[in-house]
Amino acid sequence: MGAAGAFAFTALPAASATPSASAVIAEVYGGGGNSGATLTRDFVELGNAGSAAYDLSGYSVQYLPGTPSSGSTWQVTALTGSVAPGARYLVGEGTGSGGTTALPTTDASGSIAMSATSGTIALVSGTTALTCKTAADCAADTRIVDLTGYGTAVVREGSGPATGASNTAAVARADSLADTDDNAADFTAGTPSPVNSAGQTPGSGDGGGDGGSPTDPGTVRVHDIQGTTRLSPYSGQTVTRVPGIVTGVRSSGSLGYWIQDPTPDTDPRTSEAVFVYTGSTKPTVSVGDSILVTGKVSEYYPSSTSQSNTEITGPTTTVLSSGNALPDAVTLDATSIPDAYIPTASGGSIESLALQPTVYSQDFFESLEGMRVTFADARVVGASDAYGELWVTVKPDENATARGGTLYSSYDQPNTGRIEVMSLDTTSTFPAANVGDELSGTTTGPLDYSTYGGYNVQATQLGTLVDNGLKQEVTRRQKKDELAVATYNVENLDALDTQEKFDRLAEGVAVNLNSPDIVALEEIQDDNGATNDGTVTAEGTLKRFTDAVRAAGGPVYKWRYISPTNDQDGGEPGGNIRQVFLFNPKRVSFTDHPGGDATTATSVVKTRHGVELTYSPGRIDPTNAAWEDSRKPLVGEFTFQGEQVFVIANHFISKGGDQPIHGRYQPPARSSETQRAAQAAEVNTFVKTLLAADKNAKAVVLGDLNDYEFSQTVTTLTADKVLKPLITTLPAAERYTYVYDGNSQTLDHILTSPAVTSFNYDVVHINAEFADQASDHDPQIVRIDLSKCGRH
Repeated sequence: MGAAGAFAFTALPAASATPSASAVIAEVYGGGGNSGATLTRDFVELGNAGSAAYDLSGYSVQYLPGTPSSGSTWQVTALTGSVAPGARYLVGEGTGSGGTTALPTTDASGSIAMSATSGTIALVSGTTALTCKTAADCAADTRIVDLTGYGTAVVREGSGPATGASNTAAVARADSLADTDDNAADFTAGTPSPVNSAGQTPGSGDGGGDGGSPTDPGTVRVHDIQGTTRLSPYSGQTVTRVPGIVTGVRSSGSLGYWIQDPTPDTDPRTSEAVFVYTGSTKPTVSVGDSILVTGKVSEYYPSSTSQSNTEITGPTTTVLSSGNALPDAVTLDATSIPDAYIPTASGGSIESLALQPTVYSQDFFESLEGMRVTFADARVVGASDAYGELWVTVKPDENATARGGTLYSSYDQPNTGRIEVMSLDTTSTFPAANVGDELSGTTTGPLDYSTYGGYNVQATQLGTLVDNGLKQEVTRRQKKDELAVATYNVENLDALDTQEKFDRLAEGVAVNLNSPDIVALEEIQDDNGATNDGTVTAEGTLKRFTDAVRAAGGPVYKWRYISPTNDQDGGEPGGNIRQVFLFNPKRVSFTDHPGGDATTATSVVKTRHGVELTYSPGRIDPTNAAWEDSRKPLVGEFTFQGEQVFVIANHFISKGGDQPIHGRYQPPARSSETQRAAQAAEVNTFVKTLLAADKNAKAVVLGDLNDYEFSQTVTTLTADKVLKPLITTLPAAERYTYVYDGNSQTLDHILTSPAVTSFNYDVVHINAEFADQASDHDPQIVRIDLSKCGRH
């Protein structure tokens, strides 16, 4: 907010929006909350001098500093509704730390910190920011309905800007709202006198009715606070004695409670409930209490890219009665939730868009923010986790997997029937649910929003878990003439982990994968794990792991790897994760070409013995920028029954930093995809080099690619058909290796070169669908009959 200094200026061409006989800017005040101010908030008041209502839907109020610099931009506040003939329309803007009196209930709300002494306000047909920065340019913009420059504003109408604005003075038109397109003549300075469309002034409608009895509700209801967009029109304002019934109490974590108005309005866009945040104080109210709440409305963002929760903070509560019936819960099912997911804003924020709850599922949930919702007999699609959360689907026929999950198979359909479930009951044990189980009976509670997963049900009543008996899979053993190659992300395994973790992961290799000939492991850490002391070797980790595999009935595996440069491969600091080859020397031999290290690239060479690697094991171009702060691919040369096979183990950079699919920026930016695509291009180029040397070379590219089969990463990796993604050979309902937010999806892959024509491929589901898991990834395996692989 702060006052601007005085500037000397010369006369400039004036902006002119053509004198208006209808909607005009009636009053401007930028001193709210400043030193000496009475009002706590800036405002712009509009008026209608016409004889008919003036529709402001799709219009905006915009602000430009009085002396704009090259970096100055117009700030925009969207408007809704209309202004009646002879009436006023109040737009609240930035709030300061001073002042004692709130504005009356605003008709629109923004957060622009206007200067107290100099600036330009425009009433604009549209919500796209203006670009003009001179009076002449603005005069030529036909979108401007009216414009007011005050103080020393460069952009103004007529002979000069309105004068006299300060921390304690607004500039306002006469009551007649006469407009001559001369700001200096049309506006005079005086005490701020904001009036809203209901005719309320400070003290008569300042956030809820301060003049009433302490047990009488104020004038603001919850649906007024929630409004018709994702942001409250009352954000930053104090609301007084808002009535509601307590529907849920959270006494751990983010403390507070939900209230819901039992008397809803008729607008399906406006939620009837709101969360009351009590800070570090445990709530003293109980479910069923009828209360009045006074506090400040705020938008709480769980993360920088998430949507917000509308809350009342710093509450003062009056309990009127207890034991009241709760408002009816809204049913969540295949009929009520739309199939379209979320609106788009060309990558920008969707917060100012009017909600369309019958069109988009995320708008539907937002229109119910905080309200009691209910569902019955829902299938579990995301297993319980350590935080007491699980995922269900209320659309049982939506993209079901073969084992009871929900398949994620395209960016534009993230499965709208998914909903996260948490329990508000801290006295009971949260059920250990696996994918395919059922939450039987009724689950009911307030609808909340969080960073992880988005909208969720805070259950005050939790259904009963029905165990549908999901079992870990065991793949068949390879035949004598089949080379079995597997990949398994073992989730930050290091020599300091518990024996139980080693034993469970080892059982996955020896029993569930049935002892493959070659296993590419991802996330093997160095020998002291996250201790960041420069250790990079993983001999202790691998010794414990291979011993555990042997104890589980597997072979005595040998291993090969390249130690990374300390803290250069991403992952947990000090952990130095890397890919490792395990191989069974009784079935397959590793061809060692010594000399590879963390920064030396291996390459393909032709020799009189055929195609070879310069270094085996070796890394693909490890100093290339594509691998910055990420794992470098490990390449190895193997021989099975006289046949040469090249294996490339990968662990591409994670999706960390990508915007969530449920966040406020739509469509979400997948910033990490750029680096993964570059990594995929490097591997693709390496395989092309191999095939150029020997078109019949048998290559297996595998590992945790951290991306989907329909992603640009995989498209780049398979360019020119040098690799075939084996996940696409499975029936659609079986194409997943990972479960996240109730979506079964593919992040881990095995791909083969064209000469690999005879194979059997399997994803072995042992982790991702289970509450009790050794890793968060499922392993996968390909069995190749090299004797039947044709030449081409």
